Amino acid sequence: MKIAIVGAGAAGLMAAGLLAEKGFDVTVFDKNEKAGKKLFITGKGRCNLTNLCPPEEFLTNVVRGEKFLRSAIYGFSSFDCVNFFENLGLKTKLERGNRVFPESDKASDVVKVLKEKHCKNVKFLFDHEVLAIKKAEQFEVICKNEKFLFDKVVIATGGKSYSATGSTGDGFKFAKAFGHSIEPIVPALCPIKLSDDFVKKLQGVSLKNVQLNILADGEKLSFFGEMLFTDQGISGPIVLTASSFINRSKNVSISLDFKPALSEKQLDLRLLRDFEANKNKELKSVLKGLLPKAVAECFAKAIDLDENKKIHDITKEERMIWLNGLKNFKLTFAGLYDLNAGIITSGGVNLKEVNPKTMESKLVSGLYFVGEVLDVDALTGGFNLQIAWATAFSLAKNFCV
Repeated sequence: MKIAIVGAGAAGLMAAGLLAEKGFDVTVFDKNEKAGKKLFITGKGRCNLTNLCPPEEFLTNVVRGEKFLRSAIYGFSSFDCVNFFENLGLKTKLERGNRVFPESDKASDVVKVLKEKHCKNVKFLFDHEVLAIKKAEQFEVICKNEKFLFDKVVIATGGKSYSATGSTGDGFKFAKAFGHSIEPIVPALCPIKLSDDFVKKLQGVSLKNVQLNILADGEKLSFFGEMLFTDQGISGPIVLTASSFINRSKNVSISLDFKPALSEKQLDLRLLRDFEANKNKELKSVLKGLLPKAVAECFAKAIDLDENKKIHDITKEERMIWLNGLKNFKLTFAGLYDLNAGIITSGGVNLKEVNPKTMESKLVSGLYFVGEVLDVDALTGGFNLQIAWATAFSLAKNFCV
C-alpha cells in the first residue's frame, strides 16, 4: 500500500516513520528544501519537545479540542514521547514548568533523529509543493510538473503561522476541496496590540509578578506572571496565554494590576506608610519604589497626577486615584498581532468531521489529518508539539488497510 504524507513537520515525520515501520510504502512531500523547518525554530531553536505531566493535567492546558484529543493524549502521553526520543538516541532534560528539551539544546538534533533514524525507510520529495489532491479510484497528488498516485493521503501541513517556514495554510485548501469545513483561522499564543500613547516609550520594559485582567465578551479572565512591552503593545508569557482565550472575542477590555499580591486595603496602608516616610519629598520618589522608572513616569501621566507634587499636598481623593491606577491600570486593546506573530494557529479542520482515534476523515475514506491542521491548540510549554506527536501516533496505531 502506498501512502502520501503532505508536510515534513513534527506530525508528518512522526506518522511517516511509524507507518513505514508497519511495512507501508511511505512518501513525504514538502515544499521546503529540508525536513522540519518549523521544528528548527521552536523553543527559540531548542525545541520544547513536550510537557511532562499526566494526561489529565495535560488536557487542562488544551484551549480547543480537549475532548477530541483525549484518546490521542492517553494513547501517546508525554512520558511515552520522552521514551520515544530516548530510544532514538536523543538525550532529553527536564526544565522549569515540566518542559522537556533535548540535552544538547539543539532543535536540529530532534530533526536529525526523526529524519535519519525514525524515517530511515521513508522516501522524501523535497522542493515538491503539492498544488492539489484529487480522488478517483486512488488519490492523485499533483505537484508543478508531476502527478503521483497513492492509496491513502495524510495531511500534515500545519497551520498558517510562521509562513516563512512553509506554513501557508495549504492543508485547509486541500480539506475544503474534499468538502471539509474549516473553523476560522486566527493567531494564538501571540502578542497583543495596544493603542496607548505610552507603549513605544515602554518598549523592552519587563514586569514581573503582575496580573492581567481581561473582560472578553462579558467573561472575566485573569493571568498572573511576567509580561513585557513591545513596540506595538505587550507580549511575554501571560500575554501569549491570554491571546489564546480572546482571539475570537469581539469586545475586549484590559487592565493591569501592578500589585496583585496586595488587596486594595493592604496597598492603601502601604501607600500611607510610604507617604508618611516621604512626606516632604515629591510624588515621583514614592512611585519609583513601586514601579520601574520608565513605567512610573508613564503611570503618573496616564492617571493625570503631577509626579512633582509634594507628598504632603496629596489629598485622599488623589491617593485613591493612585491606588486605583496601581490595581486597575487601563490598557487600550487594539487587536492581536497577525498570524505570522502567532506561535501557533487556532482554527482548522472541523473536528466533527474527523475520527478522533484514527484521524481519518469522516467524509473521504483514506484521507487523514494530523497536527496543527486540525482545529486544536494548547498553551505554550510543549503542549502543541505533543499534540502533533500524539495525533500522528494515534493515526499509525489505528491505521487500517
